[in-house]
Amino acid sequence: MGQGGEPRRTQAHDGELGAAVARAQEGDEAAFAVAYRLVQPGLLGYLRGLVGEEAEDVAADAWLEIARDLGRFRGDGAGFRGWTATIARHRALDLLRRQKVRPRQSVLEQDVLDLPSRHNTAEQAFETLSTERALALIAELPRDQGEAVLLRVVVGLDGPAAARVLGKRPGAVRTAAYRGLKRLARELGVTEDGPDTLGESR
Repeated sequence: MGQGGEPRRTQAHDGELGAAVARAQEGDEAAFAVAYRLVQPGLLGYLRGLVGEEAEDVAADAWLEIARDLGRFRGDGAGFRGWTATIARHRALDLLRRQKVRPRQSVLEQDVLDLPSRHNTAEQAFETLSTERALALIAELPRDQGEAVLLRVVVGLDGPAAARVLGKRPGAVRTAAYRGLKRLARELGVTEDGPDTLGESR
């Protein structure tokens, strides 16, 4: 996250990831290691935003399930990112339920917002932060905004894939991500002077 452009770097590796997953499904352990290396950093960042210090344990549980069910996965590299994020989220929510911690509910659940398209100053500013600082800021967001930002910016999912992970409509996730990034920008003292990059195509 600290160098900027994480979603674009993530998406650039999706071809390599899809090929590795296909080989791993045929029993290639080295290919599974490649898939793990490509997915784990973003997945761990997402989990840190959900469960904090428990993230590594939750990720380990998620990867056990991913390895067990790998043969049932159908899709490409981007689809694999979404599938693994869904599994990780379920494990995180299981932990939160066990701890009797209820996720915060957001009052913002509208689908329609006039979103510009391309080059969002808020997103660019956010991507330059250290992981620790970014996650601290995300923790202050309403739950739906925080998860949407994590899935879009940290995991690198597009809008429809993030919506599938969260079980929401793509418009609701785009709105939540946009509002979350705008709120982060205000916290950072960034003035929004360019259009948004979290439009329909991502």
